[in-house]
Amino acid sequence: MTATPAPSASPAPSGSRPDLTALLHAAVTAVGGTERPGQVAMAEAVAEAIDGTSHLLVQAGTGTGKSLGYLVPALAHGERVVVATATLALQRQLVERDLPRTVEALHPLLRRRPEFAMLKGRSNYLCLHRLHEGVPQEEEDGLFDPFEAAAPTSKLGKDLLRLRDWSDETETGDRDDLTPGVSDRAWSQVSVTSRECLSASKCAYGAECFAEAARERAKLADVVVTNHALLAIDAIEGAPVLPQHEVLIVDEAHELVSRVTGVATGELTPGRVNQAVRRAAKLVDEKVADALQTAAESFERLMELALPGRLEEIPEDLGYVLVSLRDAARTVVSALGTTRDKSVQDEDAVRKQALAAVENVHAVAERIVAGSEYDVVWYERHDRFGASLRVAPLSVSGLLREKLFSERSVVLTSATLKLGGDFNGVGASLGLAPEGVTGEDLPEWKGVDVGSPFDYPKQGILYVARHLSQPGREGGRADMLDELAELIEAAGGRTLGLFSSMRAAQAAAEALRGRLDTPILLQGEDTLGELIKNFSADPATCLFGTLSLWQGVDVPGPSCQLVVMDRVPFPRPDDPLMSARQRAVEQAGGNGFMSVAATHAALLMAQGAGRLVRATGDRGVVAVLDPRLETARYGSFLRASLPDFWYTTNRNQVRRSLAAIDAAAKAENR
Repeated sequence: MTATPAPSASPAPSGSRPDLTALLHAAVTAVGGTERPGQVAMAEAVAEAIDGTSHLLVQAGTGTGKSLGYLVPALAHGERVVVATATLALQRQLVERDLPRTVEALHPLLRRRPEFAMLKGRSNYLCLHRLHEGVPQEEEDGLFDPFEAAAPTSKLGKDLLRLRDWSDETETGDRDDLTPGVSDRAWSQVSVTSRECLSASKCAYGAECFAEAARERAKLADVVVTNHALLAIDAIEGAPVLPQHEVLIVDEAHELVSRVTGVATGELTPGRVNQAVRRAAKLVDEKVADALQTAAESFERLMELALPGRLEEIPEDLGYVLVSLRDAARTVVSALGTTRDKSVQDEDAVRKQALAAVENVHAVAERIVAGSEYDVVWYERHDRFGASLRVAPLSVSGLLREKLFSERSVVLTSATLKLGGDFNGVGASLGLAPEGVTGEDLPEWKGVDVGSPFDYPKQGILYVARHLSQPGREGGRADMLDELAELIEAAGGRTLGLFSSMRAAQAAAEALRGRLDTPILLQGEDTLGELIKNFSADPATCLFGTLSLWQGVDVPGPSCQLVVMDRVPFPRPDDPLMSARQRAVEQAGGNGFMSVAATHAALLMAQGAGRLVRATGDRGVVAVLDPRLETARYGSFLRASLPDFWYTTNRNQVRRSLAAIDAAAKAENR
């Protein structure tokens, strides 16, 4: 329901812009929110950055209402805006809730009705060609065509039948609009990547294509909501995916560097290489296919012996195999462009799929063979997926500085951008010089912390268990488990346990399930959505898990009144990319540990601590069961990155506080 703007917010005279305060008031009223000083300060800072075509980093704490803090000044400016977020939840909130209500509220004041649209990568949309013509399958897969079965009994068959029915009723073809969802395997049967797409002009279903329709809507929209990955693809690959825009707003900006790194990372696995061979073999001369097959077999034999770790120099045997792969793949790509085989059903689709697979093999092999001081190469091994060979950029800061900040005004916002007391750490990772340092090629920017509506010193306690033993690499801290058990008992459950590894979370859950009556949920034992739902529904319950819980849990109220971190979440010492980045900083004369490891830990801890206070009535404790937060020299840097909770190392005082919070919550719910 759209609220009526306040009487003082009258339409602007022709040719002038309405007052920002009046616009913000109208928008906040429309979404049923409360205007906050931090939100007003943010909106003013965003408007100033956009008008001055400068760049802004703005930290807006939980509860500030930052979405409206950037949407209102962006809509008022009148130029096309791209908003890139990290999570599906925020994308949906913007498109389904915030933007519709804000546009309606601002329409009388702006005297125009800004259009908005969501845009994702092509593989997120149903492909009608795949749906109706079937998937080009390798014979080795042995899959039946589930659409041919009158009454499929397998889960895959049932999912595909449901997708076919859904295709007749959906207006968007967007996977996220399908409820309930389907497995990744089922979705892969009815979707294509951008490289596999035939293109609208060559596809029989081009006029009805959901992905093309989404791109057309984006071209006409004033606000385009997308994700970090698509933003990275648009910047890295040089082929524009997003429409031309004058303003870029990056929400959840603390995630941007890792998302861009992920897009810029190449990977070769025996499975993917063999798949490329199978796809190409149907379409090229046998001799050409055999050369790629031979190189693939050599690569597979080598990967069976691969040990995890960084490759500072490419071993001779690997280099030889990669050259063979690269050359054979290049020959196949050339052959695929010239040969035609009328015996292959739906040959164009088969050819595009084969080209995509073989071009990827060629590109990654070529990148590793060519070598670059700016790339890191390593072997990785998974129990389930086997070995892989990966290559990633040592840093994406130069890429971001060149591609992101050169042609538009950029606003980056998050609840956690200010680490160790300033924005310079996050700024450096984005390719920005320290604040105030200027130069011909250096983008000018400003950092603003608009605070939070929460009274952190009164609402929360930061407790560091100084008396515990220091964590070691081998794990197995009996005193930490004792401390955790006592804290959970004092809190009456209500605990979100954030662990630095899945192994640590599993070990803690197994140990405490035998010692406590409190139900303990464990990440991986159900879907994340179900776990959070059950955790929220029962205050006596605990939820243990790792990375996605540090950032993905929003449970206000009495169910989450104790957040526990088992240790400072430094990256693993054997993490190839992080250790390479740390060494590069040291070789340049900087402090690699503080720039990389401590900054990584500070960001995660700030996100984790942010799970505690989600509403003005929340009370609780963040407990860090790692004495280094108090005793180590870097402890003050990490603590300065966290919300300004009341700080203590007194274990008895914390137990009394938790017991009092538990008693108050129980009394309130009687």
